[in-house]
Amino acid sequence: MATEPWLAGPGETPPPDALKPGAQPAGDPPWSTPPGRPGDTPQPEPEDAQGQLLPEAPASTPFPEPLAPSPGPFLPRLSLDAMFSPITEQLRYLLKKADEFQSYLLYSRDQVREEQLAKALPTFLQMCEPYFLYLEAAARNSHPIYGALQELVRKGLLEISQQLTLRLGQLVLMYASCGIVNLEETDPLSLACFFCGRFSITPSQEVSIFRYCAPAPYTASRFPRYLYKKMRWNLETTPEPKGQDQASPVDYYFLCYRDTWEDTGQSPANSCPQIQKLWSIGRWVPLGPADDDLYSWILCPQPPGDYQQLLTIGFEEPSPMLATDLLVQILTGPTGPARPPSAAVPGVWAAQGS
Repeated sequence: MATEPWLAGPGETPPPDALKPGAQPAGDPPWSTPPGRPGDTPQPEPEDAQGQLLPEAPASTPFPEPLAPSPGPFLPRLSLDAMFSPITEQLRYLLKKADEFQSYLLYSRDQVREEQLAKALPTFLQMCEPYFLYLEAAARNSHPIYGALQELVRKGLLEISQQLTLRLGQLVLMYASCGIVNLEETDPLSLACFFCGRFSITPSQEVSIFRYCAPAPYTASRFPRYLYKKMRWNLETTPEPKGQDQASPVDYYFLCYRDTWEDTGQSPANSCPQIQKLWSIGRWVPLGPADDDLYSWILCPQPPGDYQQLLTIGFEEPSPMLATDLLVQILTGPTGPARPPSAAVPGVWAAQGS
């Protein structure tokens, strides 16, 4: 069997002619050179409303700067199409690569290719991370000096982020259904979830977004019972003043649903499908071991924790964009999310060992 250029072994680099974008799946691997690099067709330089050429962005900047109104003198405004053109071009490129990954999976099935694709898929997900970082930060970061982004621009950026998020989730699920990747969260090499962006809600607080490719039990021991998670947000708070050896505390929030069929002991035939899943947003409540007890952490098969429900959404799954909007409302509310006493142990955990 002839070895194709993109099936290079570990440590080998495919030849440059095998990495040109736009070729057919048989000769162009999904992880080839993105648009805008040497070899692409040059695009006409944009002009402003007076016909003058606009300055080009630095070559080292992978994405345009966040779209914030300037406090300076009035400048001619670009149309929304011109403003979103480089963003949508990058989206088309990443969606095209996702389609190519799917084509290779469907039409190039053999042991060697499956091993290569299993290694390449995590790399492709990492390649999307800078794009997610730009979209979420440009849309959600607060700009106290320049004011908030226009709602139309903000919504457009978040819809692009959501479109790519859902497409990547479908791709990973397809690979998992063929046994090429693993979705078990207990496996350190699994693709149970992937990174979907990061943004700031205050100068000292950052939120990272993760999407689970398939609903996963809230904990590996399935406690609390009947609870499954679909998204995770890591809230990292930077202490002020920050010490050199001082770690930033992290709180974990989840989009979960409770399976009402399992909870009531009813079968799907005797239940209404519309009320099967009750969606909510909650916080991870650690129940031990102590942070400074390294020996207990080594002996602990998994950290115990409970679910503090903060918001009940309903029986319809929210979109990734809406779910993150709801979390921001919780975090930036007048009182913020309530914190339970750390010593309180829910009854469901008391019965775990029985």
